[in-house]
Amino acid sequence: MSRIFCLVGKSCSGKDTLYARILERCPELVPVILHTTRPMRPGEVDGQTYHFVSEAQLRQYEAQGQVIEKRVYHTTQGLWTYFTLRFTLDADRLVITTLEGAQALMDSYGPDAARLVCLHVDDRTRLLRCIDRESRQERPDYAEVCRRFLADQADFSQERLAAFPSLHMIDTGAELETCLAQWEALYRLE
Repeated sequence: MSRIFCLVGKSCSGKDTLYARILERCPELVPVILHTTRPMRPGEVDGQTYHFVSEAQLRQYEAQGQVIEKRVYHTTQGLWTYFTLRFTLDADRLVITTLEGAQALMDSYGPDAARLVCLHVDDRTRLLRCIDRESRQERPDYAEVCRRFLADQADFSQERLAAFPSLHMIDTGAELETCLAQWEALYRLE
């Protein structure tokens, strides 16, 4: 049976870094690329980082019944929507998503199809990573960094995480090779 490995975690917990390294090590995994209506950041590639779409394209996908789940964020720069489209589960897949996104994938493909892998790191390290990443933007928005940081505290509360008893944790404050070894052990489990 093919599986969907869902990387979840707070902002700047290392999801993008681990995702890229996992795909390098496990080329048989098929990436699930999410869609978003937010503007593209410098260095992002359409169809690789996200599929960047208009609100009209989102409405068209919804009318076709293709949207599995969507989330709307009230950011300091306006409303941004992120969403997942249906796909054929014909190979093991890897996706960066949220707890809600992972739940929607379980609802769509069955609870045994999705494997949740939560990345976590201490708040100090995470906040410093967020500030560093934002400082590289053309127009840094530190208010948005603060909004996201606080929202993550609620989104990844112990109560919310407890709703997913089969959640696997990886501490991304460890060396990258240690994180990858933890991932490989999980991936090789049937």
